[in-house]
Amino acid sequence: MKQAGIKVLIVDDEVALANTLAQRLKMRDLQVQIAYNGEEALSRLKQEEPDVMVLDLRMPGMDGMDVLKEVKKTHPHIQVIILTGHGTDKEEEEAKILGGFCFLKKPAEIETLAAKIKGAFSEKCAKTP
Repeated sequence: MKQAGIKVLIVDDEVALANTLAQRLKMRDLQVQIAYNGEEALSRLKQEEPDVMVLDLRMPGMDGMDVLKEVKKTHPHIQVIILTGHGTDKEEEEAKILGGFCFLKKPAEIETLAAKIKGAFSEKCAKTP
């Protein structure tokens, strides 16, 4: 499966981190967009749907769990990877129940994140007719 066709949306209010992740994932031939908060992420879904969303939990305004709930309600085929520095076991379990693909703690190795994105994309393709 070619990674070059994988569209990724990074949703994180930490601008430097989001920008660095985007650059490093683009170097791995992924198509990457960034949203710096939950509201912007949901707005972007109306313009172009990603295959995979990499979502922080702790953000001002709409937090990541609320974004996950909305994404799974309106775009259930989008795979969501939670990437957070402050996640709890309870939040990890809740994210799985809501349909999150996986839960990673910051700082995650870029190769680990890229592999999870590829896995999420493969699962999306397997579920989509």
